[in-house]
Amino acid sequence: MDWKLLEERLALLKREHVAGEERLKTLDSQIAELKRTQLRIAGAIQVLEELMREQG
Repeated sequence: MDWKLLEERLALLKREHVAGEERLKTLDSQIAELKRTQLRIAGAIQVLEELMREQG
């Protein structure tokens, strides 16, 4: 076996793994922010619908 080739492949896989973990953290953060935004929008919809029913 070519140990040099294996070492290079291992180093590449480790770099890709770190990059993947960083991307997952970013996506998790974006998902959390989107969920908070959706919750605020749902609350605003509920308030406006209640106001419209009261006026209706």
